[in-house]
Amino acid sequence: MFCLVSAQSENRGVTQTRTRLERGRGALGPALALVHTGRAPTRAVLTTELGVTRATAGAVAAELEALGLIEVDARPLGSAGAQGRPSHRLAIAPRGPVALAAQVHADGFRAALVGLGGNIVATAPGCMTVPADPVHVLDAVVEAGAQLLRETGRRCVGAGLAVPSAVAEPEGTALNPLHIAWPAGAPVRELFTRSLAEAGIRGADGEPLTGHAGNDVNLAALAEHRHGAGGGAQHLLCVATGHRGVGGALVLDGRLHTGSAGLALEVGHLTVNPEGPPCHCGSRGCLDIETDPLAFLNAAGRDPGPEVSLLQQAHDLMRDDCADPSVSTAAEQLIDRLGLGLAGLVNILNPDRILLGGLHRDLLEADPERLRAVVAERSLWGRSGGVPILACTLDHGSLVGAAELAWQPVLDDPLEALGAA
Repeated sequence: MFCLVSAQSENRGVTQTRTRLERGRGALGPALALVHTGRAPTRAVLTTELGVTRATAGAVAAELEALGLIEVDARPLGSAGAQGRPSHRLAIAPRGPVALAAQVHADGFRAALVGLGGNIVATAPGCMTVPADPVHVLDAVVEAGAQLLRETGRRCVGAGLAVPSAVAEPEGTALNPLHIAWPAGAPVRELFTRSLAEAGIRGADGEPLTGHAGNDVNLAALAEHRHGAGGGAQHLLCVATGHRGVGGALVLDGRLHTGSAGLALEVGHLTVNPEGPPCHCGSRGCLDIETDPLAFLNAAGRDPGPEVSLLQQAHDLMRDDCADPSVSTAAEQLIDRLGLGLAGLVNILNPDRILLGGLHRDLLEADPERLRAVVAERSLWGRSGGVPILACTLDHGSLVGAAELAWQPVLDDPLEALGAA
């Protein structure tokens, strides 16, 4: 009789566990997203955020751990003598799968492996003159990523590519790669997917990967919203310089606003100096050529050299020679132009936070009061209370954002994406 009762109790326990897991299966994606973005450091917080029972949250966490995505640490959290049952800690699995992220810019490319939480596991920079045929650089960046995968032995969940161009949806074509030699309309997503297949890179399920592609500043904004200075913002505006030019992005309620065809927020072509030099777009005095690294070097009377990227030269000049009158005057000029552009964007978009990246981050740090004063003076909403203007905090935001594209199917449905593997 004892054995029968024990068997019945065991069966009931298994049935209850399965029921809890089935009930919580739809919560796997939201739960993973909470851990991924750092909003659920413990199982207790996960329970509250998901609005489920403690048992269901435990089953969900156990399933994510079984998939190799997180670790559940049952050791007590908190000081000795604390009231209540200690909660299990949740963390990203240190040897979990990764996404292959790639970025192409005016001075070459960079490949990286990025895990959950936006953690960069390994990187491989490559400098080359970006040729007119995008196949050559995409093959090179994918091979660099494949080498990182071989060296680390990590599972790959997907691949994302950041490019200095608007990327049209749903075609995945680079419409205006102004600062690299690619032809307009280059099918970068298709070519990226082809390079992945030729390099033999497959997903965690063993199937060929479909590459994702997006604009570099869009992806940097997405990364900052999930893992950086944009956390919690509902209407996040990001404006940044790349190695050349200026880009912008808007994240609304956690999602990129890309417009009807992926072409929204081309802020680099906002005119801030009608008498300024001609821009690649056909207008004059755009942010793109008034506030990028080359504009700063020219305004400071410096001849750019070939040794390092223009962005690095501008950063070094701002850091090392800020007391030089020619450098400080150039910085003030760019700050005023940038502030004028930001004021117009504030009037149109009414963001609740602005992030600045690249050289713009350096300009903000050089004279934050001047920049904020220009924005406040020229914008209606700036006068009524001001919009926080902060620096981007991720060193490789575009790469982390490219990885977010690859991670998104896993965040949407971890069991579908990884369960078979």
